[in-house]
Amino acid sequence: MRGDGTAVAAPLPAVGAGTETTALQRAWRRAARRPPALAGATVVLLYVLLALGAPWIAPADPLRTDWSQIRKAPSAAHPLGTDDLGRDVLSRVIWGTRISMQAGVFSILLAIVVGVPAGLVAGFYRGAFDQLIMRLTDAWLSFPFLILGPSLTNATLAIGVAATPTYIRLTRGLVLGSREEDFVQGARALGAGDLRVMGRHILPNIASALLVQATVSIPGAIIAEAILSFLGLGVQPPSPSWGTMLNAAQQFLESAPWMAWWPGLAIFSLTLSFNLAGDGLRDWLDPKDY
Repeated sequence: MRGDGTAVAAPLPAVGAGTETTALQRAWRRAARRPPALAGATVVLLYVLLALGAPWIAPADPLRTDWSQIRKAPSAAHPLGTDDLGRDVLSRVIWGTRISMQAGVFSILLAIVVGVPAGLVAGFYRGAFDQLIMRLTDAWLSFPFLILGPSLTNATLAIGVAATPTYIRLTRGLVLGSREEDFVQGARALGAGDLRVMGRHILPNIASALLVQATVSIPGAIIAEAILSFLGLGVQPPSPSWGTMLNAAQQFLESAPWMAWWPGLAIFSLTLSFNLAGDGLRDWLDPKDY
């Protein structure tokens, strides 16, 4: 109100600014109600940073041997001790993070890239095409878990191929539940083609379920890589894989137990954190939870 009695309109808030802030605050409050999920996501993020920054974070060359430091207990010079060849265990655990994350993430990405389109097409068209894809998936499941030569690449491919049927079946089931929804029928009524309906309407609505499945599949892939490397079918020595470190440590469990402690703890903490983060993400994306 001016001095002459004329009313002055109040300034309008920026369009969308308050809404965006409120949405972010609401999302944070929902996440804060799940401390285990936040802790898991934080640990996963730390491992991602370790994997990306391994060349700069690792205090020593993970492959450099020092015959004067064989199986030394943790000390100021080697915080996690040394192994049977005098190599720094901390550096090898840090570099092993990169190998485990690569095997876990890229194998599941491969399964998603192959499995989601196949399941999407099978669930959308149904009929004979659906039967063909599902019978091929059943045949796929009957093949043994084979490694075509011991290497990280072959292990990643084998794990990804083994996980692909899961994503075919999951995507198909989600599409079957979405294809008759009103928003799909509305898109059809407006003249949208099959590719547009699948890509613009169905896939975005099932993406959250696929994302949650990916977060709980990665721990299994990490463990699978560690097992393959432990058995000599994955990463080969002297590469610093957690599985190869455990394989070398089994001979020295009494004299140098720290050789097994740290790679084992790394596998446990990373897989547990992924599971906690995946459970929290599933609850956070639940539309019934506000």
